[in-house]
Amino acid sequence: MNQTLSAERIRADVAELLGCDPAEIAPDDNLLDHGLDSMRIMTLIERWRAAGAPAVEFPDLAEQPELAHWTALLTGGAA
Repeated sequence: MNQTLSAERIRADVAELLGCDPAEIAPDDNLLDHGLDSMRIMTLIERWRAAGAPAVEFPDLAEQPELAHWTALLTGGAA
């Protein structure tokens, strides 16, 4: 389990790049529908890798762009 990244940090990082309040993003929302694009996903990947996240690749996030899925991948929790 990754102690560096929390569900709150992941949500806050996504919200920051989208320019919205973290509370506006539901766990099962499609983040692409919120305006997240490939460049922002790559920015998040690099940010989270620098924070010690497990190795996730772009397809891991792009194929299922929901906050709950990303949180599970990055923290080792259940989706």
